[in-house]
Amino acid sequence: MAAEIPVGVGLARLVAWSPDDGRVAGLVRQVCARTLSLPAAPCEVAVDEPESEAERAVAEFAEQFSADVSQISAEQRSGLLEQLGDSAFGAVVSIFIADFVPRVRAGLEALGIGSEYLGWARGPIRWNHAATEGPGVLFNDFLPAVARMRALDPVTSELVRLRGAAAHNCRLCKSLREGTALDAGGSDTLYDDVERFETSILLDDCAKAALRYTDALIWTPAHLAVDVAAEVRSRFSEAEAIELTFDIMRNASNKIAVSLGADEPRVEQGTERYLIGADGQTVFG
Repeated sequence: MAAEIPVGVGLARLVAWSPDDGRVAGLVRQVCARTLSLPAAPCEVAVDEPESEAERAVAEFAEQFSADVSQISAEQRSGLLEQLGDSAFGAVVSIFIADFVPRVRAGLEALGIGSEYLGWARGPIRWNHAATEGPGVLFNDFLPAVARMRALDPVTSELVRLRGAAAHNCRLCKSLREGTALDAGGSDTLYDDVERFETSILLDDCAKAALRYTDALIWTPAHLAVDVAAEVRSRFSEAEAIELTFDIMRNASNKIAVSLGADEPRVEQGTERYLIGADGQTVFG
């Protein structure tokens, strides 16, 4: 069994992934940053504008991915696949990194915590050009490492997951319910209020603070209100607030499936229960 890596190490390895000649990673990091109005994740090769039909397809896809992944059109999807073929999936992983690393940085900086996770923003980076490295690090190392974090209570984690699922319109995520959260007091009655959480009488102030922060990182990360960040810091410990930030990124990996039209629900009706294993991997049945 491979050694489990910490969240910070996984994040740094994602930032350092610059496959092939680095042009696609450099292009999407600039496109996503402009879309989000945030500083770009570091890039080995700064590519401000596309120079080929393939790069134009990637840039258009990346812009919509960052702005609202649920609105990626069939034409944008087919255009990406037609131009990139088998390398399309790796490009979409690059886009996810370009899209969400700046959001995490903005969130942690607004909260005034987690500087140990942002070392890549301050020092030299040893770039990794292996074409398969990014997806492996993301799905086998980084996302499970986030799932292994246990500071935040499971019901809050599930509320945040469902808010992200609705924002990105991930059919798969909306069809699932995490078992530990259900055992800790979660229910569909409670979860139904996520859609209208501001007026909910079932969700407490901590849950509402977490959901406001979730919305801010998803929709307005460049304008993260001071009072939103301050409320999170006042209601959650430092470890909980860091986990909350990374939970939002982990949940947002659903954007990869949504963007490629691969987010089919696991059940046709109702929902399916699942668990997060000790290794951070999802366990069904």
